[in-house]
Amino acid sequence: MADILEFPGAPERVPAPYEPSDVERKVIEPPKGQRRTAFERDRARLVHSSAMRRLGAKTQVLTPGTDDFSRTRLTHSLEVAQIGREIGRSLGADPDLVDTACLAHDIGHPPFGHNGETALAEAAEHIGGFEGNAQTLRVLTRLEPKVFGLGGEGAGLNLTRASLDACVKYPWAYSQRPSRPDGTISPKFGVYDDDAPVFEWLRAGTPESAKGKKSFEAQIMDFADDIAYSVHDVEDAIVGGRVDFSMLDDPELVWDMIVATQDWYGDWYDGDELTAAFERLNQANILVKGFSGTRRELAALKNATSSLISRFAGAAQIATRGQYGPDPITRYQGDLIIPPDTAMEILALKGVSVAFVMAPREADPRYSAQREITQELVTLISAIGPDALEPDFADDYLQASDDAARLRVVIDQVASLTDVSAMLWHEKLKNGALPATRYTGEPADWDLADKGLAALF
Repeated sequence: MADILEFPGAPERVPAPYEPSDVERKVIEPPKGQRRTAFERDRARLVHSSAMRRLGAKTQVLTPGTDDFSRTRLTHSLEVAQIGREIGRSLGADPDLVDTACLAHDIGHPPFGHNGETALAEAAEHIGGFEGNAQTLRVLTRLEPKVFGLGGEGAGLNLTRASLDACVKYPWAYSQRPSRPDGTISPKFGVYDDDAPVFEWLRAGTPESAKGKKSFEAQIMDFADDIAYSVHDVEDAIVGGRVDFSMLDDPELVWDMIVATQDWYGDWYDGDELTAAFERLNQANILVKGFSGTRRELAALKNATSSLISRFAGAAQIATRGQYGPDPITRYQGDLIIPPDTAMEILALKGVSVAFVMAPREADPRYSAQREITQELVTLISAIGPDALEPDFADDYLQASDDAARLRVVIDQVASLTDVSAMLWHEKLKNGALPATRYTGEPADWDLADKGLAALF
């Protein structure tokens, strides 16, 4: 366990080498016991949240229920947390703090994964957009019911300043989105305009040189997400029969993957560097070829994923220690150093998933149907008003000051739904009934959900 510093008057235990300001909460709470650190308490609040539970029924790459092996948003988040926790521990960042950020990193993502995110971004374009990472901050600081301020405003889970800062993957607003290498504006941002006050609070004390920069713990979270995403999505694709790494022995197939990667992530990524990354991975004899699904091959595949995770995480740990030495690194005392070759190998694996899973599904009518369901839900609920919302969102809707604020509430409601509950709500609303609850499990609801699933698969 990390050493604990006791500060006079500090409401909670502060793990060294963090400061009292790092464990401040926006809404002051009654004094806590000294059994747990502030960051341990943050992690517990997140694990017990309803938003966290719903990740178990939200799409990672494949829709939940269609494949017993593949990851959901919840299992992906658990794996990101395990990777991030170990990287953080090795570099002196508090492991519970990094764990919390990793567990929370996808908590704002809507039903149907990035497909649903695209649909909501279009629906919210004229009110400041929609972005899963900005929604994460909104869930943590406003929507998840745990703590309320003296004025009656919701403070979400009321996490500590350092934990919230570690959850911010893109520390800028919609209007401040940076340019990409080709001159276009990035669609990524981490703060809605009406969440600016809490963002300013959580970034208080940030050095001027770090404006627009992720904290060290957030950098670890982001890197752990990239590792898990690249390695585990490929593992799912191999087990699902979509990928066989024997293709790396065919230069034409490798080049097709590189082109797909550039089409998806940006043509500014160098094709020769991606080719070299595939060659290094192939020569390392880590990747499983000719997979047929026996228990022995499943074990070999699991060992391969472990080796890849160790390869990527270890390279960053060694490079970061080489830059900063053995002392603990926290918040804005340093950066996570990711060697260029490591970053390119991760991108190459992500490109495999793009080429054989994500890009092909874009032409699948089932995925168009998911976007239509998401957008129609926004239209249907907006037309009905608060009667179509759950009580907590209906209250937000009635307190909203204008049409833009009311639409944001509708977006919040739709984003909170799981894949199955989104289909259930859509079916009921189209038939003139109100959903009433998120998902009751009653026989009638099962019938409607089955109809929705049948339409998509």
